[in-house]
Amino acid sequence: MKKFLLLSLATLLGAAAPAQTVRTFLTRPDRSELFAEQSETVEFSDRRSGRAHCIVVDPRQRYQRLDGFGFALTGGSAQHLAAMSAPARRALLEELFDPERGIGISCIRLTLGASDLNSFVFSYDDMPAGGEDFPLAHFSLAQDLRDVVPVMREILEIAPDIQVLSSPWSAPAWMKTNGDVRGGQLREACYGVYADYFVRYVEAMRDRGIEIDAVTVQNEPLNSRNTPSMYWFANQQAAFVRDHLGPKFRDAGLSTKIVVFDHNCDRPDYALAVYNDPEAAKYIAGAAFHHYRGDLSAMSYVHEARPDKEIYFTEQMTTERPGQPRIDIAQAVERLVIGITRNWSRNVVLWNLAADPDNDPHTDNGGCSMCQGAVTIDGDRTERNLAYWVVAHASKFVRPGSVRIASTEPADRSIVLDEDEQRPGVFRANVAERSGVAPNVAFRTPDGHIVLVVANDSWSRRSISIQYNGRFAELPLEPGAAATFVWDA
Repeated sequence: MKKFLLLSLATLLGAAAPAQTVRTFLTRPDRSELFAEQSETVEFSDRRSGRAHCIVVDPRQRYQRLDGFGFALTGGSAQHLAAMSAPARRALLEELFDPERGIGISCIRLTLGASDLNSFVFSYDDMPAGGEDFPLAHFSLAQDLRDVVPVMREILEIAPDIQVLSSPWSAPAWMKTNGDVRGGQLREACYGVYADYFVRYVEAMRDRGIEIDAVTVQNEPLNSRNTPSMYWFANQQAAFVRDHLGPKFRDAGLSTKIVVFDHNCDRPDYALAVYNDPEAAKYIAGAAFHHYRGDLSAMSYVHEARPDKEIYFTEQMTTERPGQPRIDIAQAVERLVIGITRNWSRNVVLWNLAADPDNDPHTDNGGCSMCQGAVTIDGDRTERNLAYWVVAHASKFVRPGSVRIASTEPADRSIVLDEDEQRPGVFRANVAERSGVAPNVAFRTPDGHIVLVVANDSWSRRSISIQYNGRFAELPLEPGAAATFVWDA
């Protein structure tokens, strides 16, 4: 990423400027405040106070457009939501998805069939052992109609423009080399019918009022240990998109985007290998990543190699022990909001929206027994967990269509003016090769606001010094805290 320097002479000019007020939304590590708006506001001033290096926010330097922030609505999540009383469910969904009354989740990831967070495995075209159904005569959304579809339709009443992405964990067992829901590969003879299966799913959801904005070809194509799961090599995924899925989406008139990979940051080569097939690449919008392995910088490597393709972040489990007196908000915000968006992702989707106090349901033999929901649901009683507060720090104000803009990173060079000790009124430029500012990321929103998300990952109280258009604001941030600062652009 390009480094930038901005040297301000505002302290010397003294020109009057209209007041700009910074609103602060704070999470303290002791949980005394959780994404709470602070009563005290700070205004930008022409005069800089203190000697701390500034986070220089520069809206002239623009990066990727944001689709939003959210969670996976797994079958298990939908099951718990559907079981709530109608008033309790509505209140919770408004809190989750309404940006005015709640935190404004703007992205949802659905599972195309069962995931490991269902109580049992199913596909939309299950057949008895030895059976096949190439015409897809038995295709049915029956299981999703019990929970996922009605919950999604209620969400759409609250957030009609929410982005919806879907991912399969496995093809139907009869299409696979091992005839099993776990592991195995797609039979080459079934590439065509599996592409038809995707088309049928997108059309069936659309018929029920749910537009699927994008699909990934496979969740974790290099992991065969989940139940369900299915592995693909990069050349196979390229052939499937090139010869089957891409043409069938085109012929069906579907605008649903095709996204490849959908796995960890330790394998940036996978997406690039798929893109290396030019006929496949013309159908592909971008690549999706998880962060259970590797470094988030892998997303930037892929962006640098193929800036014509988008980067998506589609999964990360984010948990804490129930009843903990402290919340590890700074580390989580630094990695999952700041780190992901600074590495070019258009979205942040965490795993998963809801579970019960025992982290159920999940499948046996490879299902995740530790996957805590952002919300814990026990009947009509609910608790908000770490992942909820992490997403809240971005989702409420960084609305779809926002653009990431430049802001000083901890490793960036910093230049400041200081008054000469011996000659008052004479100023000298001081250069620090490393600014050492707190981890942060900045956005400009469609409604004309600047949003700066900051995490104090240090052991000391920091003064967060912000420079914007040559003016300054100083805001305190205690150790382990995270804050979202919002002001008019």
